[in-house]
Amino acid sequence: MPVNEMNQAKAEEFAERMIGILNSGALALMSSIGHRTGLFDVMSDLPPSTSEQIAEAASLNERYVREWLGAMVTGGIVEYDPDHGTYRLPPEHAASLIRAATPDNIAAFAQYIPLMGTVEDRIVECFKKGGGVPYASFGRFQEVMAEDSGQTVVAALMDSIIPLVPGLAEDLENGIEVLDVGCGSGRAINLMAKSFPKSRFRGYDISEEAIATGRSAAEQQGLTNVRFEVQDVTILDASEQYKLITAFDAIHDQAKPAMVLKEIANALHSAGTFLMQDIAASSYVHKNIDHPVGPLLYTLSCMHCMTVSLASKGAGLGAMWGEEKAREMLQEAGFTRVEVKKLLHDFQNIYYLIKKS
Repeated sequence: MPVNEMNQAKAEEFAERMIGILNSGALALMSSIGHRTGLFDVMSDLPPSTSEQIAEAASLNERYVREWLGAMVTGGIVEYDPDHGTYRLPPEHAASLIRAATPDNIAAFAQYIPLMGTVEDRIVECFKKGGGVPYASFGRFQEVMAEDSGQTVVAALMDSIIPLVPGLAEDLENGIEVLDVGCGSGRAINLMAKSFPKSRFRGYDISEEAIATGRSAAEQQGLTNVRFEVQDVTILDASEQYKLITAFDAIHDQAKPAMVLKEIANALHSAGTFLMQDIAASSYVHKNIDHPVGPLLYTLSCMHCMTVSLASKGAGLGAMWGEEKAREMLQEAGFTRVEVKKLLHDFQNIYYLIKKS
């Protein structure tokens, strides 16, 4: 369309929106810093304070804290009293920013923004040449993902997620074999192992760093009923062994997700349950337009979930593979019963309760 035929009001409105996006992107980065340095947690316990007082309480450099506060004030996150030179984090804002607010701490999720930025150059090359960025290129991924899992899965595991499966808590109390596929740093499986000492747990992940973290945590807690192994989950080498198999936010990252699902079907006991957590979304982009974090999830998918799969010449499903595609692949893997559940606290994920018969 020629410029002189352009809707000028619409163009100006969009330009303002883009400026807002720039500011929001900057605030996401600074919110990540506020989380990592503990500034939000410290400020939530302080009365209105000067930058010097805040820096001292947080054991941080005052000059950096002062500039960070500038971003927080102009971004409407922190309040500033110019007459007294003091800053205040309102409790209404702290409710979405501090560790004690789990599972509502959005600042923890802000860490994904700078993390994805570390691979931007390589992603641009992939746009030009194809391929992907390997898992090992994401420096802090396991640490950030562990916090994410801690909020969405671990915090709700005992009271909300396990009760989704009728009779599962009783089975775990009596003693069954459990496999966690893509266990990451093992927070979920270690919690289950601690809570159900009669059951036997095994965690598989391709990340040596994650497995080492899981093992270390298990040892520190004195857990003897859990094992962690670095394992290619396209080869589970088990036949109807496990009464429960879990996969928390792990299947869509796989290079060969169809093979993984078939292996899970083979390894699952005939009367067992495959409990799969994944992103709550549709396989069709037009059905995700009103998704509350659609842009974020497509971005994370492009810059991590999809690309790590493509780096291994995989399927590249991505985080937004959606419920329709998931159901199709589960059926092809040999599962006949699929029930989908949602939890009130978790708008980002859905929980698939899956059985072979």
